[in-house]
Amino acid sequence: MIFDFPVIAGIIIVLYLLTSIKILAEYERGVIFRLGRVLPQTKGPGVILVFAPIDRMVRVSLRLDAMEVPSQDVVTKDNVTVKVSAVLYFRVMEPIKAVIEVSNFLYATSQLAQTTLRSVLGEVELDELLGEREKLNVRLQSVLDLHTAPWGVKVAMVEVKQVDLPESMIRAIAKQAEAERERRAKIIHAEGEFTAADKLAQAAEVIQKQPVAIQLRYLQTLVDIGTENSTTVVFPLPVDIFSSLGHIMEKKAAEGK
Repeated sequence: MIFDFPVIAGIIIVLYLLTSIKILAEYERGVIFRLGRVLPQTKGPGVILVFAPIDRMVRVSLRLDAMEVPSQDVVTKDNVTVKVSAVLYFRVMEPIKAVIEVSNFLYATSQLAQTTLRSVLGEVELDELLGEREKLNVRLQSVLDLHTAPWGVKVAMVEVKQVDLPESMIRAIAKQAEAERERRAKIIHAEGEFTAADKLAQAAEVIQKQPVAIQLRYLQTLVDIGTENSTTVVFPLPVDIFSSLGHIMEKKAAEGK
């Protein structure tokens, strides 16, 4: 069987061109190494040609990636050991740097996030770690972004996910919170007593200027008791009677002398 060499050569060339066709998605870029040297411009998205073995392509995704930072043992500034986990959001901004500046930018970013989490959170006290997470998140993001910028990686956000405290520390915090609530309750009660005493003093001044006001209070008390369907019988006795009797007794005692 005789094979036509031009036909065979044509078939080989067609197959080579077909295998050289690569399709990159909208969020992908291709870093091309030609004879070992990187091309100054990335390729994609869409259909591109990669002529192997002269060319070698490395696909790089430009989408925002979320990476979970494993739980780390952190010793805070006030010597409290806690376990802290976080979530890191980042994206590749310069694909060429992400490929040639670091061997594996995903692994390098993960390791950097773990060490940065331990070092940054180790400089703050426990109260700040629990109460000022937004401030710490911004600080972590700025530190990580500063170190990943030479790799062409942009850290968009860092969120402290969970803080696990020892059981003894949880009990101590609960006791502290309970004591704080009791302190506030006592202060509120004292402020209420002070306000009530002030209002009673003002009422006493009004009644002193208008003695008939006490009689009106008697009547109002009778109305309130009557509306409650109570069987209690109240006989209002003006205080003035006791004052008059006191004056009469003092007068008789003076005359007896």
